[in-house]
Amino acid sequence: MDSLIAAAARALAAGDALGALKRVALREDPPALALRGIAMAQLGEHARARELLRRAIRGFGAQEELARARCIVAEAEVALAMRDFHEPPRLLERAAAVLEARADRHNFLQARLIAVRRLLLLGRLDEAAAALSRLDGQGLPPALLAVAEMAAAELALRSLRTGAAQASLVRARAAAGRAGVPALLAEAAEAQAALERPAARRVDGGREQPMRLHEVEALLSSDSLVIDACRRGIAAGEHWLPLARRPVLFALALALAQAWPGDADRHELIARAFSTKRPDESHRARLRVEIGRLRALAAPLLRIEASPRGFLLRPLEGRGVALLAPPIDGEQASLLAILADGAAWPTSALALALGASQRTVQRALAELEAGGRVRSIGKARSQRWLAPPLTGITTNLLLPVLLPQG
Repeated sequence: MDSLIAAAARALAAGDALGALKRVALREDPPALALRGIAMAQLGEHARARELLRRAIRGFGAQEELARARCIVAEAEVALAMRDFHEPPRLLERAAAVLEARADRHNFLQARLIAVRRLLLLGRLDEAAAALSRLDGQGLPPALLAVAEMAAAELALRSLRTGAAQASLVRARAAAGRAGVPALLAEAAEAQAALERPAARRVDGGREQPMRLHEVEALLSSDSLVIDACRRGIAAGEHWLPLARRPVLFALALALAQAWPGDADRHELIARAFSTKRPDESHRARLRVEIGRLRALAAPLLRIEASPRGFLLRPLEGRGVALLAPPIDGEQASLLAILADGAAWPTSALALALGASQRTVQRALAELEAGGRVRSIGKARSQRWLAPPLTGITTNLLLPVLLPQG
């Protein structure tokens, strides 16, 4: 490695992208192209960074397997920043295997952390937890340790373990301070600030109470029957009934909870569950079928009784009922929550993150764009979507929610 390449690499490690570019900006050899690509990524020029890294990958010969693997890892991180999930994960896995075989531990762990962060963005929390548990962080340089701790913190936040999240963020800020990289320090500070912002609303008798993450965690651990409109399910103590993929059943549970301790009118239930204001006998028959399905699924948590005008929710064991709502209203709340991270997302990545069809996401984006709540950049395959940041709230709880299919 010549002196200019070594100096540029040291500058990049310290977060000095401009200093690195001054040393290699005019060079076209593969190592210089790779460093230029990383520098452009640090400056936010992701498309240009990706182009340079791909040129570097093509430039390295068959005997330079280690350098190619490092470039593949760098490109995967750029793709993550671009929210581009088209490349199959096996490419990154192969590069990680090469790095491990060549004893390049730091870049190997970097590859593993990219895979974890990808899973977190897609809402695959169980897979992310399993991948994170396999990481050995002993002896990591401070910058990588900060990234690992922030990934652990995000996983804990998304799993509503605020104590573990806070501890990870404290360690992340300490590691970022030792690394001396301003971007890492800012990211860790922002994550800590999110813990103090409202994350949901508790709705009770028409009154709304903002709730921070630790308050949500306490509510879900209490003896209340919680109708969770953030993650679309029903919780009671350690019991959790997911209904994100059963939108009709969740709509019925939500309407019954809003009417509790009274009963919900049949016409109102039909309107909420089936989106019709003119019910006929077929809708009433279907309501009885769907109520029966909900009654069977939720039997360990509650009973549903018929009343003269509709149906009544009765929690078991004398529990109270609490309704947990997202911090923002609307069917597209989960979509807005993802876009509010400041990154430009393609439609395909949004569909993966939400577990919805691409056509469903496209329709939701069109409605939001018509209302001025999101905007697009680029055209056709390069089109990306952005939304202004949601100030004053944290949106972690919204991310697992699916859009209504249609």
